[in-house]
Amino acid sequence: MTRDDRSKGLVGAVLVVGAGVGGIQAALDLANAGFRVYLVERQPAIGGRMAQLDKTFPTNDCSMCTLAPRLVECSRHPNITIMPCAEVREVTGDIGDFTVRVRLHARYVDIDKCKGCGDCEEVCPISVKDAFNEGLSLHKAIYRPYAQAFPNAFVIDMEKCPECVECQEACLAGAIDPLMWDQDVRFRVGAIIISAGYDLFDPEKRGEYGFGLYPNVVTSLQFERMLSASGPFGGHLQRPLDGRAPHRIAFIQCVGSRDVSGGLEYCSAVCCMYTAKQALVALEHVPGAEITVFCIDVRAHGKDFERYHARALARGVRYVRSMVSSVKEMQESKNLRLRYRDADGRFREEDFDLVVLALGMVPAEGTARLASAMGVDLNRYGFVRSWELYPGLTSRAGVFAGGAVCGPRDIPETVIDAGAAAANAARVLAPVRGTRAASKQYPPERDVSGEPPRIGVFVCRCGVNIGGVVDVPAVVERARRLDGVVLAEECLFACAQDSIQHIAARIEEYGLNRVVVASCTPRTHAPLFQDSLREAGLNPYLYEHVNIREHVSWVHQLFLQEATRKAADLVAMGVAKARLLKPQAVTDIPVVKRALVVGGGLAGMTAALTIADQGFPVTLVEKEALLGGNARRLGRTLDGAEIYGFLDELIARLEYHPLVEVCTGTEVAAVKGYVGNFRSTLKCGDAEWEIDHGAAVIATGAEEYRPQEYLYGQHPDVLTQSELERRLEIGVSPGVRSVVMIQCVGSRTAERPYCSRVCCGQTVKNALRIKELSPKTEVYVLYRDMRTYGFQEQFYRAARERGVVFVRYEPDDPPVVEAGRDNLFVRVTDPVLGERLVLDADILALGTAIVPRRDSQALARLFRLPLNADGFFAEAHVKLRPVDFASDGVYLCGLAHAPKMLGESLAQAQAAAMRAVTLLSRERLQGQGNVVRVDPERCSGCGICVEVCPYKAREIAAGQKVAVVNEATCRGCGTCAAACPGGACRQEGFEDEQVYAMIEAALSG
Repeated sequence: MTRDDRSKGLVGAVLVVGAGVGGIQAALDLANAGFRVYLVERQPAIGGRMAQLDKTFPTNDCSMCTLAPRLVECSRHPNITIMPCAEVREVTGDIGDFTVRVRLHARYVDIDKCKGCGDCEEVCPISVKDAFNEGLSLHKAIYRPYAQAFPNAFVIDMEKCPECVECQEACLAGAIDPLMWDQDVRFRVGAIIISAGYDLFDPEKRGEYGFGLYPNVVTSLQFERMLSASGPFGGHLQRPLDGRAPHRIAFIQCVGSRDVSGGLEYCSAVCCMYTAKQALVALEHVPGAEITVFCIDVRAHGKDFERYHARALARGVRYVRSMVSSVKEMQESKNLRLRYRDADGRFREEDFDLVVLALGMVPAEGTARLASAMGVDLNRYGFVRSWELYPGLTSRAGVFAGGAVCGPRDIPETVIDAGAAAANAARVLAPVRGTRAASKQYPPERDVSGEPPRIGVFVCRCGVNIGGVVDVPAVVERARRLDGVVLAEECLFACAQDSIQHIAARIEEYGLNRVVVASCTPRTHAPLFQDSLREAGLNPYLYEHVNIREHVSWVHQLFLQEATRKAADLVAMGVAKARLLKPQAVTDIPVVKRALVVGGGLAGMTAALTIADQGFPVTLVEKEALLGGNARRLGRTLDGAEIYGFLDELIARLEYHPLVEVCTGTEVAAVKGYVGNFRSTLKCGDAEWEIDHGAAVIATGAEEYRPQEYLYGQHPDVLTQSELERRLEIGVSPGVRSVVMIQCVGSRTAERPYCSRVCCGQTVKNALRIKELSPKTEVYVLYRDMRTYGFQEQFYRAARERGVVFVRYEPDDPPVVEAGRDNLFVRVTDPVLGERLVLDADILALGTAIVPRRDSQALARLFRLPLNADGFFAEAHVKLRPVDFASDGVYLCGLAHAPKMLGESLAQAQAAAMRAVTLLSRERLQGQGNVVRVDPERCSGCGICVEVCPYKAREIAAGQKVAVVNEATCRGCGTCAAACPGGACRQEGFEDEQVYAMIEAALSG
């Protein structure tokens, strides 16, 4: 079948519904892979819930600082059409060719005309509750949703001011139209992605906690806004009622989660961790505060989450395993008295200054209406129905879903789901890739070589994130007096879309030929500002980034004068360097349109098929003789789906796929090259051969911990849970009267201080299977925390209802196992009964850790990839780049990344494949400008630079004693320049005279 035959009836465009972090990720992946995207958002600005957050766990990165570059990238992408204030009303047609009807609600402000100046807001006489700040503050009836919002245009709450025209009279741009009406638009797309997010449980339904009655009882999202620099209190933590700093704070968990009576029986998956984060951030705001968390379990089941929870404990956060029965306000102090039952069964009362309710996730408003318009099914809880083995698919062909619209998700899971949904859409539309897409066009680059330096300095306030420590106006004032500076200004948020546009306008207005931005980390933000220079006609390397957040405000919070002085010195150093910056040329790199997938488990096979189905050849390398990996030891998923049949299906598809080459019994022996142009040596027995590929996916999996404890390997009836699962395939022996299961064997220890995530679900699965096969068999589960997050909670509850007995143990008093003549004895202290139990076990099943593969370090060296402290591969960014490595062109999925459930591995495999496809679908790449070049007259060919180069970007030219640089591979790290004994290596962008100028500027300050 020809491409023309395959493309008949397909439309090369995708509708993405919901512009939170998931929708934005899906839109960017698809747009970068050559598809037109329509991004529909019911709110007046994109960003979703993440825009409301202060910081993110487990790194405590500023949420908006992380998200803002994505907002700007999305808003400026030529293949993305953003439709705010919009709802999908009707979808007709079939997969490959849908017709969509979208209702555009009037915002009463013309986005194209609005300049975001705020003149209208100043004259507006009407104030309403600010929804973005969760009602803790007011804004005018005409307002911008939040400071960094895109579109950077105002919107009118017409219900509050139906007849007022003062804003219209004040708007010099003529952007306000009170007579604007709703309108419907129709367009065609080939696929649809639903990423409509979630809402939070209504806390007024839990009247015993006093929300809405007592002002000092707040929700978790309100507390998030209270902590935020852009929040209602300017980042100063205070009680809503009287403005007093709270010193005793109580967090109540599971408000709207794990609640059978309220119909919300599932776990919301993220509440335990965002509470730990809020507790730690609160301690930064109010040092010495006493913080208590009332909880059932602590579900720190993600990557590095257990360490984060331990950090909260180390900082003095107190965890009480109890559910609060009531909250009452004290009349005079307005403090709040909590009543609860302690571990001994006695009722206790404690007073707190502030109470925070950790709200669970519920389906977003309008999800049922949207599902009806889309023709997709919902699950029993009202979320869009999806399947573990087929992530992203819905009940309607061509309509895909991901993120919290399918159930409770953390940010990285949402981003991964979005990538998986994008991959599914791209699979459908691969034959028409590029037919509706456009490429971004830049103006010709201005030649500034003959001009004296005209430097613009822009210092970001970033709310109180920087401005709360650094005197930004003072830094700006000093910058104005520096040589070569013709403009120095402060920005509220430099990375916001309006600031980016402002900088570009200032370049043209003042004829700037150098730009210095002082803000937060260049790791995420420098490319954003460099792209603005390109749009203004400047070479992007005429830019200098100064980090005054990580290097100043975050590390000198208690020394305001010194911090301001340091920030001013850093800006002066940046200006001194900027005066000497030169335009840099970049290397144009062709892309080899083949992918290498390392690892033939379910994740690796899924990644390979996802890439191949989009038209790109794939080589799949598996070290073992058979494909399947850990899946060969599993029978079924927690919800009953059979894994064997699914595994056979994948293997068959691989074997017959014309674009997939499967190499079993094969290892990667060597890797050379760079993004878009790798050359890897594969080895099978004595045979070796090389393949060229543009991208690689690491899907090497992990291993099951082989216990050294609890008589494992010494007694035949001591098994791991995976071994028990295989034994249960032939049933339960009539002689098995009692099965005891011990959790956290090899996990959450000093040696492995992480949760293995899958063990609780696997234990519940096997316990239910035993009860199904032999209802009279007694099953005991000894646990520390039952981490059946998300919809797994229903199976945990079912196990309890069917008679499985769960006994919690403390880590400092673990179970003790002894072998009897015919059975095993397990001794454990029940903290509820306060007694030592002796359990008679015919089978002892251990919930064992997932550990990194022993060959991970060798593979990491070959591809030059980082590992985290636990030995798993480390992603580029825990929240927004969970499938990328810092090294371009290499992607990550499955258990090689971290312990995860099967469905999560499959979704991550699809997401990693989609990231690879965004690279492979490009004809050429641009290399890096700031590389290291060699002066051949000074080079002696000693080879030291070749030895120290971490990117293997150098070699000694054949027949010459001169080092030669592969500019496509060079990352400009400067290691060679530092090592070169003859000074022959010149680091572009960090030349000696530039560094000397920075030092002199610092000394003279």
